[in-house]
Amino acid sequence: MLDISLQKQHGNFRIDLAFQSDGAKVTALFGRSGSGKTSVIDMVAGLVRPDRGRVEVDGRVLFDRDKHIDLPPARRRIGYVFQEGRLFPHYSVRGNLAYGMERTPAAERFIPFDQVVEVLGIAPLLDRRPGKLSGGEKQRVAIGRALLTSPRLLLMDEPLASLDGARKAELLPFIALLPGQFGVPILYVSHAVDEVLRLADHLLLMEGGRLKDSGPVEEVMSRPGFSAVSGGQNPASILTAAVLQHDRLHGTTHLGFAGGVIRVPLLAAVPGQRLRVRIDAGDVMLALTRPTGLSVQNIFSAQVASLRRENGSVDVGLDLGCPLHAQISAQACDDLGLKVGMPLFALVKSAAISREDIAEHGPADGSHRPSLAEEEI
Repeated sequence: MLDISLQKQHGNFRIDLAFQSDGAKVTALFGRSGSGKTSVIDMVAGLVRPDRGRVEVDGRVLFDRDKHIDLPPARRRIGYVFQEGRLFPHYSVRGNLAYGMERTPAAERFIPFDQVVEVLGIAPLLDRRPGKLSGGEKQRVAIGRALLTSPRLLLMDEPLASLDGARKAELLPFIALLPGQFGVPILYVSHAVDEVLRLADHLLLMEGGRLKDSGPVEEVMSRPGFSAVSGGQNPASILTAAVLQHDRLHGTTHLGFAGGVIRVPLLAAVPGQRLRVRIDAGDVMLALTRPTGLSVQNIFSAQVASLRRENGSVDVGLDLGCPLHAQISAQACDDLGLKVGMPLFALVKSAAISREDIAEHGPADGSHRPSLAEEEI
């Protein structure tokens, strides 16, 4: 449980936000560069003192200006993973890991050294120095060092920002495992949509030092405000789905979700695997009657839930057992005569959904599964 309110004036820039995150394994703090994300987690860690506010983690008050509580960083029991590993170059990997563990009294340690090494896959690296590690390996060691302080909360400040695409894909599955394996919640700073889609349960949307929106990832990422902050041209919908079967003959994977079955390009994922699917509102077409003679395979019965006009276009909120957004021109909306409550059909091209729009979000049985990039069909 996180209960955080913070106010801080930095010259002409002011941070003023408050949020609670109850039960989320990964809470993502998302926003453009300069929105104040790093300043927020620095205040949570005790590296920067707020002007006013309160920081409570799992029932323990770490900072309360009104009650004159301000625990120093070393007593907050918070692990911090920076953009760069910041490993001690004169220590081996084993020495870096031990440094983290030795900062915590033995009676307060609950995360075993061997478990961290196994989960992060760093046993072959233990005797190496940081200078002999790749960027992804350094970050895994940095995560291990932070975990071995047995923290109540793990702060991660864009830990993948300095990595190339291959190293990023390598590290994401390890990060996704951490809350379940060690019982430590994560406050994760990012401005990358794919990372939030893959990792987060709860999303905090920051803009100009303030909290613009917050809630479950599927809800916040589907609202128009997210598209504006993320730089996306169209709103998008996030569907929670599970793998039903693979059609290798036609190169598709069938996913079950609240609206039925959606076909996407062939994935390397096992049946039952839970996924999130991002569908751009501009890729959703609408029809008043069920179309025939089309190449589109994904056709869903729906009902118009909302209509929002802006700058010559209309965001059509649809209900097909779960929310789905379509963005069409005002002319098309008028031609179709759309009204709230009207039944119609929503069409989504399989080819419009790319691999980058699909992310694992927890295996079917809670155990480790290969990532979409790890296993070949």
